[in-house]
Amino acid sequence: MTKNTFHLVSLGCAKNTVDSDSMAQLLLRDGYRSMDDPSKAAVLIVNTCGFIGPAKEESYRVLDELAKSKLDGQVLIAAGCLTQRYGVEVARKVPGIDGILGTRRWMDIVQVVREVRKGPHPEPIYHLPETATVGTDEYDALRVSIAGASAYIKVADGCRRPCAFCAIPLIKGTAVSRPIESIIHEARTLRDAGLRELVLIAQDTTDYGHDLGMKDGLAILLERLCDEVAEPAPLHGGSEGGLDWIRVMYAYPGYVKDRLIEVMATRKQVLPYLDMPLQHAHPKTLYRMMRPSNMDWVYKTLGKMREAVKDLSMRTTFIVGYPGETEEEFQALYDFVKEIRFDRVGTFQFSFEPGTTSAPLGDPVPAPVKQERYERLMELQQNISLQVNQSYVGKTLDVLVEGFDNGLSIGRSYRDAPEIDGLVLVEGQAKVGAIVPVRISGAMAYDLTGALVEPALIKL
Repeated sequence: MTKNTFHLVSLGCAKNTVDSDSMAQLLLRDGYRSMDDPSKAAVLIVNTCGFIGPAKEESYRVLDELAKSKLDGQVLIAAGCLTQRYGVEVARKVPGIDGILGTRRWMDIVQVVREVRKGPHPEPIYHLPETATVGTDEYDALRVSIAGASAYIKVADGCRRPCAFCAIPLIKGTAVSRPIESIIHEARTLRDAGLRELVLIAQDTTDYGHDLGMKDGLAILLERLCDEVAEPAPLHGGSEGGLDWIRVMYAYPGYVKDRLIEVMATRKQVLPYLDMPLQHAHPKTLYRMMRPSNMDWVYKTLGKMREAVKDLSMRTTFIVGYPGETEEEFQALYDFVKEIRFDRVGTFQFSFEPGTTSAPLGDPVPAPVKQERYERLMELQQNISLQVNQSYVGKTLDVLVEGFDNGLSIGRSYRDAPEIDGLVLVEGQAKVGAIVPVRISGAMAYDLTGALVEPALIKL
C-alpha cells in the first residue's frame, strides 16, 4: 500500500461514471495517484448507485467485499446515490466504512478524504449537508468521462419530472443545467485531445436550459457545438481531428420539439440517433406512472422524426409489471413495440422504491408474471432488432473503431451508443480511434459484421 493513492469503483449509469471521473480529477490534482489494485491503495472509494433494487444490492456487495478485505491503514469511503438517500443505513449495514459522501456534494471528495484520514474515528465521517440540488461549484473539474475516442459530457444534473416510480429527484433534487459556456469549453478540450464522439447526458437532456430561462435549450446547445466546436464530418475515410459525432441520450417524451428535430435533420455532426425512454404504451399505465400519456403525440412525433431525419435510429426503454398493469395493458405495450419497430429496446421489471410517489401502490404484480412479460417483450424485440439489422446487409456504414482482437476490428456505427447498444465486428485491422467505412455483410440480433472498404485497411 502506497501513501496518497486511491482506488475508485464506479457503479451504475454513465452519469455516475462522469461523477466518478470528476472526483478522480480532483484527487489527482491534490497529489493522489490512482491504483487499479485495491490492496495497493490507501483510500478506497465506491461511487454507489441507488436507483433500483438490483443496483442497491450490487453497491452493498461491493462495499462489503472491500470492507472485509480492508488492510491496516486503509480507509473506505462510500459515495454516490445510495449514500445520499440511505447514508446511516449504509454505514449500519456495512461495518468498516470510514466515510459517507452524498452525490449532491461529490465535489467535496478531497475534503472528505482528508478528514477521514485523520482517524481513527469511532463512527464514520458523514458528509451529507442539507443542499437542495447537486452543487454547481465544480472546482474546474471536467464533467466528462472518456472511453477511447468517445466521451460522455454531463449537461445537467437532477430532474424536475414527476415520474411516480423514480427516486432520482429524491436523490439529486430538481434539474440544474450547467452553463453553456462550460460545456462548450469542455467540448473543445475533448476535441483538441483527439476525441471523435461526444455523448450528451443528463437525467433529461430535453430539459436542458429550462432553469436558465432558455427555450429549446438542447437544440441551441447542439447548434453551438456544431458551429463552435465540431469540425465538418468527413464523408468517409477516417480523417484526423474534429468531433464528428454528437449523440443525444435520455430525451423525455413530449419535449422532442420541432427545433430539435430540425437540428438532428440538418446538422450532420448530430447523429440521427435518439434515446427516448417511453416506459410504457398504455395510457392508463402511463397515467399511474405520472408520465406523459398522450399516445397520439408519440405516434405523431415518431412519424415526424422518421420523415424528417434520414436513417433515424431509435432506442427506448420500458417497464413491465408496474403496479396495476393488467394483461390488457401489457398487450397494448407488446402491440406498440411490434408496430413501431424500434432499433433497440431496453426492458426492466418494476422495482419497488420506498418514498416514491408509486410506493402506496405497493408491488402487486407477482414476480413470475413480471418475468414472463419481460421475456415475451424481449423475445419480440430480439426478432425485430435482427430484422432491422438485416436491412443493413449490403450497405456501407461509417464505424468508429474502438479496438482490435483476433483479426477483427471492433467498433460502433451511428446506431450504437457506447455500452448499451451493439457492435460492428469488422474483418481486417483499422486504426483505433478512426471513423472508417465498413461494408456490412452479416447481421445478428445485436451486432453487425462486415469488411473494411479500401483504403481504410491498414497494410501490415
